[in-house]
Amino acid sequence: MKKIITLFAIVGLLSLQSCTVNDNTAPDYVDQDTISEVFEVTTSFNSANGYSKIINLSPAIYASDVVLVYRLSGTYNGNDLWKLMPETFYFDNGTLDFGYRFDFTKNDINVYMVGNDLQSVSATFRNNQVLRIVIVPGSFSSSINKENYNEVIGALNIKENDIQKIEF
Repeated sequence: MKKIITLFAIVGLLSLQSCTVNDNTAPDYVDQDTISEVFEVTTSFNSANGYSKIINLSPAIYASDVVLVYRLSGTYNGNDLWKLMPETFYFDNGTLDFGYRFDFTKNDINVYMVGNDLQSVSATFRNNQVLRIVIVPGSFSSSINKENYNEVIGALNIKENDIQKIEF
């Protein structure tokens, strides 16, 4: 009888053991929940559209998301220069000439011009303005330098071919 109990004990111990794996290599961490998007829009600001452009978001963004809007302001050594909005231009005496602003909801983005006499603003600043709209998760936006477009895009790991061009 003792031999049968001992046999059951040994079989029980062997069958109830579990395997463990000690893997000391660090996993390749990829942040799968930081979802961001970049859109490129070309628009003109004039009296017919109230010097504004509304861009609808479909699907809607999360309430915690942050929207950044950059305007292509020129090139330097063959590289695009992107300016973060709001962007303001002043007369020599320090008063407001004009500027670009935006606001957003979870369903749309309104990009618009402000100023004293927007019709007198040079067509260079009103027509065919190229805008890059970057949608960033709120928690991520506090850890990046939003002024520098290239740093934002690099931190979000967005490639140039990932940018969606929207035609209106």
